[in-house]
This record gives sequence, C-alpha cells and structure tokens, in this order.
Amino acid sequence: MQRQHTLAGEARFVGVGLHGGRVVAMRVAPAPADAGVVFVRTDLDSAEIPARSSALGSVRRATTLRCGEASVATVEHLLAALFALGIDNARVELDGPEVPAADGSAAPFVALLERAGRVAQDAERVRLRLARPIEIEDGTRRIRARPADGLHVRYAIDFPHPAIGRQELALGPIDAELFARALAPARTFGFVEEVEALRSAGLALGGDLANAVVFDAKGVITPGGLRVPDEPVRHKALDLVGDLALLGRPLDAAIEVERGGHALHQRLVAAIGAQTDASG
Repeated sequence: MQRQHTLAGEARFVGVGLHGGRVVAMRVAPAPADAGVVFVRTDLDSAEIPARSSALGSVRRATTLRCGEASVATVEHLLAALFALGIDNARVELDGPEVPAADGSAAPFVALLERAGRVAQDAERVRLRLARPIEIEDGTRRIRARPADGLHVRYAIDFPHPAIGRQELALGPIDAELFARALAPARTFGFVEEVEALRSAGLALGGDLANAVVFDAKGVITPGGLRVPDEPVRHKALDLVGDLALLGRPLDAAIEVERGGHALHQRLVAAIGAQTDASG
C-alpha cells in the first residue's frame, strides 16, 4: 500500500506575485491525512480554497482558484512541485491573492519543500487510472491521454518566433528526481509586444526580467538567456503537471499535448474527473 505524505516541517517564502504585483508572504505547513492541498487567505479571515478542479476560477495566463469571495492566483508552479514531490496534504497560507512568482519557475519551491522534508501518514494513497483514452481538440490545439504506469508527458509547442519555433519534449515516468532536474527550472515566458496589453488588463504587473524569460522580435532579452534551448516547452510541461495537481490524486497516464495551455489542460482535468465520477 502506498501511503499519503505531508511535510515534515514548514516552508516559508516572500515574493512578488507575477500578475498582481503585490508582495505576498507564503507559509506551507503540514496537513492531516486526506486533507489534500488547501490554500488559506490569512488576510481574508483565513478563508480556505481547496486545490481541486471544483474550485477552478480563471485560466487566463495562469491558473486561479476561487471559493466564495476568496481567490488565489498563479498556483500552478507550487502545485506542480507538491504534486511531483509526492506531498499529498499541505496547508498553504498566503497574506495576499497570489502565490509569489519566485524566479518564474518551480525550482525555488522544490528547494523549499525538500528542505522541509516529508513524512508518511497513516492513510492510503490512491492513484488515478484512466478507464479509457481521452482526446480533446480545439482547432490546432490537441490533448490526448491514455492509461499508463506512472505519468508520462509528450508536449509540443509552435511559436512563430526565431528563438522558439517548434519544440517537442517527451518525459516519463515523471518522479521527484526527473521533475526537479528536467522541468522545475524552466521559467515562464512572454513577449515584449504583449506587455502593455497584459498590464492594461491587470496582468503581469509583477513581471520583470528576474521572474520571466522575455523575448523581443530578435531573441531573449532576459540576462543570461535561456537555461536550456527548449526551456519554453519545458515550462509548458511544468504548467501541465501543476494543472493536473487539481485532480487531488497522483495520475497514471500518458499525455500528449499539441500547442496546449491552461485552458486545454483543465479540459483534460475535467474529462478525467468525469471518468472518475462515472466509475464511482
């Protein structure tokens, strides 16, 4: 029997939210078995927001969760780290509306959680397995999932930009070590020409060259350039893992994504959830 795990200690981080631009203090603490991951807005009378697909709010440029009047944005990088490191139950306290951006990747969160450690709990860890394959298409965008042992991801992106173009990545089974090495360091990315429109819409207010890879018409303007040549597609795969965390259980599936994003990822999460509900 696989057992559930929570943190052995706590992890703290203070940083600016990528989209809201506010400084937010975050504390990730142990939680009881079967609690799952729960976000707690300490600035809103400790309102609780479960990290489940039922609490999904917006998927514009990031994954936002909502419960009643309380919300928490840009949860995907932290959730990916918790999911990949096998931390089933955690209490994430925030004194603001968004998870800090850190450097735009999940690597700082992996480091914090690894230092905190994890401990087994007296409860079974039940994995999700697909009853049948799933395929979702939206124009040139496509996502497929089929039963497999462990989580395998094949991801492709295609941007009309000389520094990106078409990139493909295949990884699996994704465990803590592979995630930390191959996906966690990949940073979120964007384009100079989008910045004004995003900020007019109240997004990317905390974005800068320290927490995102930014491209202009010719190439990367972020100091130091890309960490790896295919960093953009690796970040998309990182986002996928974070979005899958909203299933609330580890997943055994082989997933193929063509030109995906948060909206397509969440359509897959909903389809997997529907299978689970139907099978009882």
